[in-house]
Amino acid sequence: MAGIVLARFVIFPPADQLAVASPPRIADAAVPIAQPLPAADARRLAEAVAQIRREYVDEIPDGKLIDGALRGLLAGLDAHSEYLDPREYEELRRGAAGNYPGIGIEVSADNGFIKVQRPLEDSPAARAGIRAGDLILRIDGEPVGANVAAAIEQMRGPAGSLVKLTVRRAAGDELVDVVLERARVEVHSVSGERLDTGYGYLRIAAFSDTTPADFARTIERLRREQSDLRGIVIDLRNNPGGVLEAAVAVADTMLDQGNIVSARGRAADARFRMDAKPGQILAGVDIAVLVNGASASAAEIVAGALKDNGRALLVGRRTYGKGSVQSVIPLADGHAIKLTTSRYATPSGAYINERGIAPDVALAGPDSAPTDPSVDDEVRAAMRELQRRAPKGTRTAENRKPRA
Repeated sequence: MAGIVLARFVIFPPADQLAVASPPRIADAAVPIAQPLPAADARRLAEAVAQIRREYVDEIPDGKLIDGALRGLLAGLDAHSEYLDPREYEELRRGAAGNYPGIGIEVSADNGFIKVQRPLEDSPAARAGIRAGDLILRIDGEPVGANVAAAIEQMRGPAGSLVKLTVRRAAGDELVDVVLERARVEVHSVSGERLDTGYGYLRIAAFSDTTPADFARTIERLRREQSDLRGIVIDLRNNPGGVLEAAVAVADTMLDQGNIVSARGRAADARFRMDAKPGQILAGVDIAVLVNGASASAAEIVAGALKDNGRALLVGRRTYGKGSVQSVIPLADGHAIKLTTSRYATPSGAYINERGIAPDVALAGPDSAPTDPSVDDEVRAAMRELQRRAPKGTRTAENRKPRA
């Protein structure tokens, strides 16, 4: 991998929900000259391909054979390495960028239709009145059909272009046709609101390139709304991860010093250490971080950095245990490979892969997904822990000693 300049991604485990939003700043790079396969291995591969060409029941194009071989090669390495065709590569790029051209909805498959999970704020879909629970039956007059991924791709397109949706309303079962003008949609992964006097709530849904700026803006708004902000609950439950650099930047905004993450791998650029820089935006504010078994990869980097540096109290359940880093490496003709290149450690030196991070305060019962924080029992439990452990005027960020 010498000579390759890569953006690193802590790639998340497979998500249950398809998102027509979200997306990777991936550095283009020159591909290094590969060493040839040993003669015996090359001969065995050539023999297998020749037999498939000659004997397989159907004729398979050579390109499809090679794609299949590469998928098997990468899948055989580990659960997170994979071969990406041009469509999958572009999807991954979109997933980290934090913006994309489209209509701005998150969706899931629903019996051959597309179900709207939520319209994104200030998106073409939101402005057109698309609501959570609506079913999309047709796109530009064509039925959605069984290939939901293709239908989702059909809804995307250049900003300024039009798409017509046939929608069955969740309320009233009414069928309507809606024409939307696609636009560049900003995907905001951070939301926040006031809890009780002196306490706020902030949720990070995933980590993309725009998450650090979203995080800082949300904190600024919460501090304007509550000049006496003493504590904040940061909700990382069901956060599947995302861009490594975004997670490091978010953790850095809450730390004055200390290590955030370190990694080891075989290639020189797969070995790195990232430390906090002086200055933070939550000085004097106590932090509780909510985690569960679906808090993974980049979310675990943030949780581990704040816990090990004594900056936050972890509340909830043991995290997922996704402690590896994937680098996305472009290939010829728009293809790419997503390759596990490092394993990372939290500041305490713990390698968490397949182990996860244990919370400081364990909550009973099964994992719970985030809901309205005003009625979410786990949010309230985290806030009570902050209140119980931080009597007035005695526990601030300044008098805690980070552990390097």
